Amino acid sequence: MYRYILKPLLFQFDAEKAHYLTFGLIKFLFKIPFVPQIFKSVYHYEHPSLEREVFGLKFKNPIGLAAGFDKNAVMIDEFSNLGFGFIEIGTLTPKRQPGNDKPRLFRLKEDHGIINRMGFNNEGVKEAVIKLKKRKSDILIGGNIGKNKVTPNENAVDDYLICFHELFEVIDYFVVNVSSPNTPNLRELQEKEPLKNLLQTLQNENLKKERQKPILLKIAPDLTDSQLDDIVEIVQETKIAGVIATNTTISREGLKSNENLVKEMGGLSGKPVTKRSTEVIKYLSEKSKKSFPIVGVGGIHSPEDAIEKLNAGASLIQIYTGFIYSGPSLASEINRAIIETK
Repeated sequence: MYRYILKPLLFQFDAEKAHYLTFGLIKFLFKIPFVPQIFKSVYHYEHPSLEREVFGLKFKNPIGLAAGFDKNAVMIDEFSNLGFGFIEIGTLTPKRQPGNDKPRLFRLKEDHGIINRMGFNNEGVKEAVIKLKKRKSDILIGGNIGKNKVTPNENAVDDYLICFHELFEVIDYFVVNVSSPNTPNLRELQEKEPLKNLLQTLQNENLKKERQKPILLKIAPDLTDSQLDDIVEIVQETKIAGVIATNTTISREGLKSNENLVKEMGGLSGKPVTKRSTEVIKYLSEKSKKSFPIVGVGGIHSPEDAIEKLNAGASLIQIYTGFIYSGPSLASEINRAIIETK
């Protein structure tokens, strides 16, 4: 029903407006008696072989909802009924920020992709904490953290520390986002020395806690092999829990969509990044000799895409753009396919 009725209808609207219309519709439906149970019966799929223990956490299945979809943690209970093993919120910043000017979200239908330049629009970390304390679901939650746009890079560590301390008691793992192309100069923090300093500072704070939380690094697909070598070295030196590969790309190679759309500034996600994100996963896995877990994300639109990521070396995977194009059954379809291939 989604692919033939709802998606064509939603795609008539501006992409960002359609996103919030979908949120409103789901919120409304889940207030109707028995609707949550119906969704769960249709989309939830459990099997002992799907369970994973990764960076000390037990996942019911390896399929997560990537950061960016539910930035402010407003739909945790609803999305927990759609077959996900975990949900990542954010990117969150210390202070509320509106993000970049609209329009800032564009569908590339011919390429099954999306360009976004949202700019870390979120209600601020404290608001997310309030919502997380009210959730009823016990699904695992990741907290994707970043810096405010107005914070200079030399003070970026302070912003990440604020988010770390605010979220510590209400999430299960952290993701350090220095790879979004939509905050000016943010990607400069991926350079070896500033990145090592940031991660080590967070890890030092983590070690002060009675019980530590896994810290992961989210990287861009546009890094060179030399830069990926640095990532492996930094992860091993700082002893953070793992890597999420990958964020959106600034590349526009091989696109078929309208050239005016293709020229839009921002990060590109979806099918155009499928191949590169898989290459990065494979490179990191082999270069590190599987010394740390990798969460694979980027262009997963089908069970086949998901299994390819897992075979490349990912321990877990996340979906976002594929969820928009393929619909709410995607997580369940992937989980069933994983079982069938065993």
